[in-house]
Amino acid sequence: MERYTERARKAGRAMGLSRVTVREIPDSTGPRRADMEGANILSRRARGPLIALDERGKQLDSAAFARYFQSHADLSRDLTFAIGVADGHGDAVRAEADSLLSLGPMTLPHLLARVVLCEQIYRAVTLCVGHPYHRA
Repeated sequence: MERYTERARKAGRAMGLSRVTVREIPDSTGPRRADMEGANILSRRARGPLIALDERGKQLDSAAFARYFQSHADLSRDLTFAIGVADGHGDAVRAEADSLLSLGPMTLPHLLARVVLCEQIYRAVTLCVGHPYHRA
């Protein structure tokens, strides 16, 4: 994961991105786990759009994700991507999210979802700046 976030930071400078940051919120426990983590996510989000990764979300191919990413970067907006708890996001996060995106129809463990998301952010940045990383 660190490999892709560092690469995204370097490539992102060419498109005016000031930073790419991964923040992990500690796991909550108990019966209201999704609600507690949701409140934590909402309190720590950046000023810009909140994109919740959710199995019910829209699936984008890499080129469409790059266009989505670029449209927000052009507006100089911070993006917050949120990966939910094992049971998914609570209602509050889904309601507050500007977009729901899915990484695909398969269920992924959190760490793997983070790696996939970081790689796709790096791929999006390279597509936006014309770097040859993406081969379609």
